[in-house]
Amino acid sequence: MATELHFDCGTLVAPTLPDDGALRALFQRDARTGVYRSEARHYRRVVLRLRELGEPYEDRARRFEPLEVDLTAPVEPFPHQKAALEAWLKAGGRGLVELPTGAGKTLLAVLAIVQVKRPTLVVVPTLDLMTQWQGVLSRHLGQTVGMLGGGVSDRQPLTVTTYDSAAMQTEFHGNRFGLLVCDECHHLPAPSYRFIAEGSLAPYRLGLTATLERTDGGERVCEELLGPLVHRTDIRELQGRFLAPYEVRRIEVPLTPEEQTRHDEARKLYLGFIRQRGIRFDVPEGWARFLAESQRTEEGRAAYRAYREQRRIALTSSAKLDVLWRVLLEHREDRTLVFTDDNETVYTLARRLLLPALTHHTPVPERKALLAAFASGELPVLLTSRVLNEGVDVPEARVGVVLSGSGSVREHVQRLGRILRQRPGKRALLYEVCSAQTAESSISERRRQHRAYQEEGGEAC
Repeated sequence: MATELHFDCGTLVAPTLPDDGALRALFQRDARTGVYRSEARHYRRVVLRLRELGEPYEDRARRFEPLEVDLTAPVEPFPHQKAALEAWLKAGGRGLVELPTGAGKTLLAVLAIVQVKRPTLVVVPTLDLMTQWQGVLSRHLGQTVGMLGGGVSDRQPLTVTTYDSAAMQTEFHGNRFGLLVCDECHHLPAPSYRFIAEGSLAPYRLGLTATLERTDGGERVCEELLGPLVHRTDIRELQGRFLAPYEVRRIEVPLTPEEQTRHDEARKLYLGFIRQRGIRFDVPEGWARFLAESQRTEEGRAAYRAYREQRRIALTSSAKLDVLWRVLLEHREDRTLVFTDDNETVYTLARRLLLPALTHHTPVPERKALLAAFASGELPVLLTSRVLNEGVDVPEARVGVVLSGSGSVREHVQRLGRILRQRPGKRALLYEVCSAQTAESSISERRRQHRAYQEEGGEAC
């Protein structure tokens, strides 16, 4: 009797299974219905095992067939793109590729689609990236490319969607795509996003990122759901040839005596509270515990206000604004991106300097207009918080100024990547401005722990 395979809301279902331990280990018996049920991601392993055993099976799970797709015009990939594609194909069309921002991850995905010729779902973190990917796929493959997200529901054999939309819709379309491409795949380990890969039958999987490593070890989840890391190319290998050469300048500025006094007083109050309560930030639950305990008493609420105040002073000191103004004057002929850690700082800078601000609150039409004006040179400076950290293509940017940020290595590398798109004669310059004698100095040191900031990667000052 042939084994039947069905797709049910992100799971793979079989009414009966051969008496094979390796195969049955992939399933669990559903006590409600009596059938065998597995995560849909095991589809490839199940089918290969059935073939290996010579067992007849009827595949009612898959709802896709090979796709006739080819390049509209010949493309000669760069050596690192070619090496990555070959490594991915050698791994059976499953795995992760780590390439620097600007190194051509989107084109690599295009080449992968042409190689496997399967309906493809591309998952991206933002609506801007969804539109960007749709344009690239349409241009290179000459086919209608659907979108799911941002009020659009148009599923095609080639479709781009966001992580948020995919997480909600995988149970309905997880059996309709043979290739799953996760751009910025370091997002995938989030509990709410894992189902995108767990609930998909796709036998071919490609994860793309510039910074795979996560502080919580989540890269292991990426490897489990998409395949092993098959290729990595370092920024240092590409700078000067395929990425713009770059220089990193770190500028430490002092607080004024008044700022230092207010900073130290607020920090003393905040630190006194966490020490009294035995709260530690070197454990994963430390921050959540501080937030919870700070809301239970007036003393705690005062400590939280003090935390915010000492942080605000360090991130928006008057000396930082002076340095920013001098940098903008020095580079008034260049396109410059200014990064901060929060929207409040962005809006403060925008009011003081009369410069445009771009945050996640910026309406999509206005965001597109600002990016277009920046690309044309009409707007030489853009102020932003985190919305431009990843994915948005701004090749005209040559100067970046990090006024504030988190201790995340990924965030810092992504911000550097925004200014590394190659242009003839371009030499990128990243300024990092931090307040001396504050916690920001140690935050700066933490986020610079990456190969891109070592002495061989660029000229670090």
